Amino acid sequence: MSRLVRFHEFGGPEVLRLEEQATPQPDAGEVRLRIQAIGLNRAEAAFRSGHYIEQARLPSRLGYEAVGVIEALGAGVEGWEVGRSVCVVPVFSMNDYGVYAEQAIVPVSSLALRPPGLGNGEAASVWMAYFTAYGALIDIAQLQAGDAAVITAASSSVGVAAIQIARRAGAVAIAVTRTAAKRDALLAAGAQHVVVTDEEDVAAAVARITAGKGARVVFDPIAGPGAAALALALAPQGILILYGNLSGKAGETPFPFGVAAGRGLSMRGYLVFEILRDPARRAKAEAYIRAGLADGALQPRVDRVFGFDQIVAAHRYLEANQQLGKVVVSVSE
Repeated sequence: MSRLVRFHEFGGPEVLRLEEQATPQPDAGEVRLRIQAIGLNRAEAAFRSGHYIEQARLPSRLGYEAVGVIEALGAGVEGWEVGRSVCVVPVFSMNDYGVYAEQAIVPVSSLALRPPGLGNGEAASVWMAYFTAYGALIDIAQLQAGDAAVITAASSSVGVAAIQIARRAGAVAIAVTRTAAKRDALLAAGAQHVVVTDEEDVAAAVARITAGKGARVVFDPIAGPGAAALALALAPQGILILYGNLSGKAGETPFPFGVAAGRGLSMRGYLVFEILRDPARRAKAEAYIRAGLADGALQPRVDRVFGFDQIVAAHRYLEANQQLGKVVVSVSE
């Protein structure tokens, strides 16, 4: 027997339940992992609360991202062996698989070799954040040296990854945060500039920082009415990439036609699955990330580690927006 996390109703962190399960057996094309650590993502909080891009089938498992050791192979699995340390890359639906568990079944397509030199928490913090940021900034926006990138919700794990990727590209990383509380921490995390929206208009700040040129890209997980103001921060032919709905008002996101037409701007929705489900783009992204980890430009940042028994508290902390980097749940050694 082992334990897993499920929820039987939609709601806040309190709906999460630790339950017993018989040791699961992998089917063809699957492996069973002994989970060592889980990286939490806001997508999982949205799935739990019933506000994700797909509706959970109750009772539901949860969890996209983890590090663990292969315990068993399903029929037809080649190229992997029992005892190998691996990471789980989020290529599946959480209606089919979930890694919030002591033992979890995942499709072999979700496996990635664990990067060397990383602890369990760091290894559980790599792929969702860096794939997401790489896909937007490098694959789609084609960020170049000297460009400016505006990164909202910059203290999230994806935000920190985006800062590092922008810096690796030679671009100017402009972190946006609501209050001054995280200013120094964001500068320490690599942002060259921090815009505090309680104190300054984003477009005006970006104009000042870029000597009036504007930003090549705005990378935003908030969406909603504020998107119109973010568009004003873009340079001609700039791109506003929306990859989340932290505002809860994505349906109210306007297309700022006037400024877009005048500057030739683009506004684009984006989910990381676009990269992960395209083998060629995934391979290119993975090579980039591994190279960045090796040269030290990319350094996964773990904000806080909770125990598996503390999964409810971990989700509360995740949704309190206090962290700088990744929230991790430790499951086993």
